[in-house]
Amino acid sequence: MNFPEQFEKRMREQLGEEEFRAYEACFSKKVSSAVRVNTLKLSPEEFRTLSPFGLQPVPWTKNGFYYEDSDIPSKHPYYYAGMYYLQEPSAMTPAALLPVEPGDRVLDLCAAPGGKSTELGAKLQGKGILIANDISHSRAKALLKNIELFGIMNAVVTSEPAEKLAQRFPEYFDKILVDAPCSGEGMFRKQPAIMKNWEQYGTGYYNDLQKQILPRAYEMLRPGGMLLYSTCTFSPDEDEDTVRFFLDSYPDMELVDAVPAERKAEFASFGFDKGRVEWMKDPLPEIDKTVRLFPHKVEGEGHYLALFHKKGDSTDTANVPLFRDFAKLKSVTAEVTEFLSRIAMDIPFDRLALSDEWLSLIPEGMPEIKGLRVLRAGLFLGELRKGRFEPSQALAMALSGSSYDSVINYAADDPDVIRYLKCESVDPPEGTKDGYVLVCVDGYPLGFGKVRNGQFKNKYLPGWRMM
Repeated sequence: MNFPEQFEKRMREQLGEEEFRAYEACFSKKVSSAVRVNTLKLSPEEFRTLSPFGLQPVPWTKNGFYYEDSDIPSKHPYYYAGMYYLQEPSAMTPAALLPVEPGDRVLDLCAAPGGKSTELGAKLQGKGILIANDISHSRAKALLKNIELFGIMNAVVTSEPAEKLAQRFPEYFDKILVDAPCSGEGMFRKQPAIMKNWEQYGTGYYNDLQKQILPRAYEMLRPGGMLLYSTCTFSPDEDEDTVRFFLDSYPDMELVDAVPAERKAEFASFGFDKGRVEWMKDPLPEIDKTVRLFPHKVEGEGHYLALFHKKGDSTDTANVPLFRDFAKLKSVTAEVTEFLSRIAMDIPFDRLALSDEWLSLIPEGMPEIKGLRVLRAGLFLGELRKGRFEPSQALAMALSGSSYDSVINYAADDPDVIRYLKCESVDPPEGTKDGYVLVCVDGYPLGFGKVRNGQFKNKYLPGWRMM
């Protein structure tokens, strides 16, 4: 492997010759691939029972599994049912270690494409609120798709700079994840092309961004809240020294063990390392509370994590107005009422919002979002058309196979399930009643179709179709 010259020189100095040789040697080994189970839809044990893949647990997260090179989970119908997310194993760690609880107000500040947001949303279990943000509007679209694919109902997807969010949400969030833009050194093995970006920008460019983003995250964290900072780089400028910068800037922030103290020995057996005080410009003894992952020590790529606690009273101090622009009951047509009556899921009519023809279910206690660039707020239920209501793909993904009164259920190996996912026509089972049907694979929803006089019209979202 031909590393950038300055990178290789620094890594040799940091690791020492013997460990550097071990690091260098890992580039000749295969990259580990993994899936992370969507616990909103099924348990890891249920997934293992259903899975056609050869699975081995990712030891540092309860719902992560390595799969065999011969498996192609991205082409399996279960992927389109939102049953799992394809994620690099080390990248599962930040969302796993941020202690999110149902009911929390959570911010994923640099969220696209959604690997960490989908896990944070799953950990909320439909309670509380997740704001998933990415400054890039195009990347935020991919984030939105993954949020909807997972069936997360209580998320707001935004595309704003951190500064604007900080103005709107002072001391609002219980938990914040800052998976910061970085020089990407930890991904050189998996994506060697990143080395060209490193040669162009180095580490200083990204370190400047990190030092701009973290203060805004601090402003949005309530006293008593927790913030997890992570990168996929080895640069101490972007890792340990950025932690020092953050602590020096805000004396009411303190480091806590990223890995719970009682589990440190266990995680060390997985290959987890600690922050390197000897690499710091201004040493900080408690830096050993942070975590380093190296690809020559774990079955995954490179990562760094630091968990912070904001000192102070945990009493809610947020002074953020709530969303109030709910739909008037007269806007909820008989067609909407009739369709929603067929769903065995709690849909409070006093939390419906109407934007043009789009009807959404707003998360309980959602803050005011007017003036923000919002791609989606809550669960998009569908569109109101003249004389009819068209349910959305997002609604289908938020349902279970038993929560709608008309279902077509395919086995995963049925050719019709592939035809459906390719937006082709299929023949509905004899006796299927007219109207919208929920199409499932082994009981897990994929999307809607519509039956009329025995003919099936495919309503799978064209932009999501299997290619």
